[in-house]
Amino acid sequence: MQQTRYNEAIRQALQEEMCADEDVFLLGEDIGEYGGAFGVTQGLFDEFGAARVIDTPISEGSTTGVAIGAAMEGRRPVVELMFMDFIALAADQLLNQAAKLRYVFGEQARCPIVIRTPVGGGRG
Repeated sequence: MQQTRYNEAIRQALQEEMCADEDVFLLGEDIGEYGGAFGVTQGLFDEFGAARVIDTPISEGSTTGVAIGAAMEGRRPVVELMFMDFIALAADQLLNQAAKLRYVFGEQARCPIVIRTPVGGGRG
């Protein structure tokens, strides 16, 4: 039985969703041509282009804020924060904006975002 590594399974899931829905796009640091810190997005830039696999500056809060705005407009962003250690830098956007939009705007606002971030030691 062939085993699939986590990074390969995640890449396959991202690829499947991007093929199935043109509104799905990726945002993160070094996820484009470089393929991400752990190689998860390797090849997706070549397949889907710079409009759907977007390299962002080192600003977790801004990247998450962009994703929230895009989600409110009907897009399906998947944000990669390079390491879980940096998620606190996006806490305001996640806890005070994304999480509360439904309560503030009711049925008028939706915020379907995915935040993906590795945690733990090693590369396994």
